Amino acid sequence: MHAALIAAAGEAAEKTNELPFPPVVFGVGAFVGLVAALLFTYAFRLVGTRH
Repeated sequence: MHAALIAAAGEAAEKTNELPFPPVVFGVGAFVGLVAALLFTYAFRLVGTRH
């Protein structure tokens, strides 16, 4: 019983979860998303003072 658990734990430790994209893609995607949010916010900067 113990040998089976040790073998199963050893096999589970060898499996790794790999990212679907390289880490750089996640960084660039986050940067682009934040810049888009910045531009969207900047577009409405004077809406409150018009009325």
